[in-house]
Amino acid sequence: MDTSVDGKRVVVTAGGSGAGRVIAETFDRLGARVHVCDVNSGFLDAVRAANPGIGATLADVGDPAAVDALFDAALAHLDGLDVLVNNAGIAGPTAAAGDVTPEDWDRTMAVNVGGQFYCARRAIPAMRAAGGGSIVNISSTSARTGLPYRLPYAVSKYAVMGLTETLARELGPDGIRVNTILPGAINNQRVRDVIRDKAAALGVSAADYEAELLSFISLRTMVEPEEIANMAVFLSSPAGLHISGQAIGVCGNVEYER
Repeated sequence: MDTSVDGKRVVVTAGGSGAGRVIAETFDRLGARVHVCDVNSGFLDAVRAANPGIGATLADVGDPAAVDALFDAALAHLDGLDVLVNNAGIAGPTAAAGDVTPEDWDRTMAVNVGGQFYCARRAIPAMRAAGGGSIVNISSTSARTGLPYRLPYAVSKYAVMGLTETLARELGPDGIRVNTILPGAINNQRVRDVIRDKAAALGVSAADYEAELLSFISLRTMVEPEEIANMAVFLSSPAGLHISGQAIGVCGNVEYER
């Protein structure tokens, strides 16, 4: 099975920390040329220090002008584009639906949906010029189960699935594959923070909420960031050549979320 991504030109959004950094470093380790963005300059400095070959741009993907600057820099650094991993996203508020502010709603949609569109919009011409490519969008199992007290987040991740399916149909004739990964609970600090906030909203301890969360995952475990990276590589490699328009769970089979 050919899962080589050697020489591929890759942009990973929010690649400064968490799963995004693991995705970027996995592609880099496998011989791809990588450019990342992040909103945290300290994270970008750390990535560049550890991986001198990775390019980096400070950018908020919820801002179309910032995305334009990101792609101007990335395309100059990479001399083209073969892979876009739309990883950037925010958790949004943890609150009852009636308590979500318009500002929180708008910001969550701007980053989680708008950011993926703004990046895809700039990636498409470059991939057409390259003769094809792979766009990997990051959604969430919450798009399938729903997620009370996390309305903006869950709705935004459902929208990512629609974005994926529509782009896959439109871009297929250009040889551009578009898929979405639906991670479950990732074993990282961001998910720990979400567990803490959701437990507080439900009036239970973080330990009790985490135990309940795991009880509704068939494999009874969180997933590691490396597993998300491995799927992104697979979908962008020759092994995934005819996989497009798919929503693929890397989650241990999340059955339900409270």
